[in-house]
Amino acid sequence: MSTIAAEPATATAFSQLEQLKKLTVVVADTGDFESMREYKPRDATTNPSLILAAATKPEYAGLVDKAVTDRKGSGLSGAKQVDDVIDHVLVNFGLEILKIVPGRVSTETDARLSFDVDGSIAKGRQLIALYEKNGIGRERVLIKIASTWEGIQAATVLEKEGIHCNLTLLFSLAQAVACAEGGITLISPFVGRILDWFKAATKKDYAPAEDPGVVSVAQIYTYYKKFGHATEVMGASFRNKGEILELAGCDLLTISPALLGELAASNEPVVKKLDAAAAKSDPIEKLPLDEKTFRYLVNDDQMATEKTSDGIRKFSADIVKLEKLVASKL
Repeated sequence: MSTIAAEPATATAFSQLEQLKKLTVVVADTGDFESMREYKPRDATTNPSLILAAATKPEYAGLVDKAVTDRKGSGLSGAKQVDDVIDHVLVNFGLEILKIVPGRVSTETDARLSFDVDGSIAKGRQLIALYEKNGIGRERVLIKIASTWEGIQAATVLEKEGIHCNLTLLFSLAQAVACAEGGITLISPFVGRILDWFKAATKKDYAPAEDPGVVSVAQIYTYYKKFGHATEVMGASFRNKGEILELAGCDLLTISPALLGELAASNEPVVKKLDAAAAKSDPIEKLPLDEKTFRYLVNDDQMATEKTSDGIRKFSADIVKLEKLVASKL
């Protein structure tokens, strides 16, 4: 793990959130617009679970209703019509988010396409086409796809078309290396879900610096910087503020409103923990990777295998719930 020496801690006039923004791009991990306005992140990320939670709130029902009204005359019916409306719901949320944040929004593809290369490519193209129809350039959108082998291959194709991708549900170095070699714009390694798995497996707690999720992201960051990969690392899925502070200096960190609030409420010093220059001298070795090696390494990593599949199942379940919500309005 690449770190730099910590300076003596002294209280500051700036909140931890303000300090963190000087070291790392802060991203809002929410579908809630008011939280974005309050904490002023550069980017925002969403996923099926966040969109479902937002879509069931009265203040956001209009975005769902608009998609239903706009697409009732599409000529589609049944499952195809529901799928079409959901694409418009996702983009409607994205369009509103882009009115608030100055940077990018991440919009997720259907998790049930996680093992479907062609389906993922088609969905990515469809979502981008809807954004472009509404005047949003490709540089402001990241298409989120699960970090399966098939997902990474689909994202590699989309990137060559100028459609930028965010590879999510990422839990291992093998997944990260495959993404980098595919020219993916950004990855979202899941810090908190890694911690969840190890706490359940070992029945012990971890200090932030020893947190397995923190260690994993620091390893990926170091690998990328040492070997000159342009893919951005965005730590995600945090369980506590300590995990975030241990990754200060990472390219980006996507943070929930509750933890953004904790950072904003504290004036304790934030020390840079990850450093690109220091990574150049790290002894980490290059990982040769092809499809067979990728599948073996991910399979051999029980945590990565279980958390990737668990994440796909949960996101898929929430897409089904969103489908039922849309179908009820149709």
